[in-house]
Amino acid sequence: MVDVTVMGAGIFGLSVAYSCARRGVRVQVIDPGGPGAGASGGIVGALAPHVPEHWNDKKAFQLDSLLLADRWWSDIAQASGRDPGYARSGRLQPVADDAARVLAEARGIGARDLWRGQADWQVVASDGTEWTPLTPSGLLIRDTLSARVHPRRACDALAAAIVAHGGRVGCAGEPLGAVVWATGVAGLEELTTAHSRQVGNGIKGQAALLEYDASDLPQIFVDGVHIVPHNDGTVAIGSTSERDFDDPASTDAQLDVVISRARNAVPALRDAPVIARWAGIRPRSRSRAPMLGVHPLRADQFIANGGFKIGFGMAPKVGEIMADMVLDGVDRIPGGFRPEASY
Repeated sequence: MVDVTVMGAGIFGLSVAYSCARRGVRVQVIDPGGPGAGASGGIVGALAPHVPEHWNDKKAFQLDSLLLADRWWSDIAQASGRDPGYARSGRLQPVADDAARVLAEARGIGARDLWRGQADWQVVASDGTEWTPLTPSGLLIRDTLSARVHPRRACDALAAAIVAHGGRVGCAGEPLGAVVWATGVAGLEELTTAHSRQVGNGIKGQAALLEYDASDLPQIFVDGVHIVPHNDGTVAIGSTSERDFDDPASTDAQLDVVISRARNAVPALRDAPVIARWAGIRPRSRSRAPMLGVHPLRADQFIANGGFKIGFGMAPKVGEIMADMVLDGVDRIPGGFRPEASY
């Protein structure tokens, strides 16, 4: 017997399934590729907050999710016996000039209120260490809200936690019970075809993994590049955002540029060897917000899609509010996240 079927084992699908399974219902997850086979099987894993200004529902939702993450990933690690690679490690960003300093300090004031005293955004002096990004002003933005997760290990831990709570995760099966569609780019393409206009699309990203042990150090955002140290002696660098591409799985010179930017900005990485290159297609809804709620094409079924670059950061709260809707009929989904916002 199955109470809930989730179609898709990416981060949104696994999060919804886990949130349902931990409430005691019988859950199955179906995905021909297995957990994290698509964009969720990447290598970067930056859980970076939106800038603390011009507040809206999307930023507030992400803040709630990032604040839930400590306990949520800890529970998953305990249930699964696997390490998802989570740590709230903070982030450094260079301050370019005096105008950028003034803006950053104003955002720091905003963070005191908007982040509810749960994290800091500060302008600090660079200490000049090899891990510190080069900064023309000698100043850095340091926030304590940013976190990291190892995407592949996190998906594996989620799948194991679902099984530990009595669910199953497999490559095939028949959709039974309440059905949630979390099928990424394929799901967005289906909606686009049905509505004769673009509801969402896939954006290609390329990333690299370098061999360098910075596991206890903060992540860095510089020159448009996320630099994320993991706890296995590697540093992830990414990523590109490509609307036009020929091969969704190939890496090319665009990734070489990203690697070069990271090496130029962070002295510690200049000689670190590249040990892996990755490319994949991430699902972005037309509204650029997650698409959550009742499925537009399937009566009495549900959708969780459009994670794009913030899927892992949004996952804890996405799982909880979708479980509320699927299991209890309680609708706490922000208006901008509903499917109709992307039509």
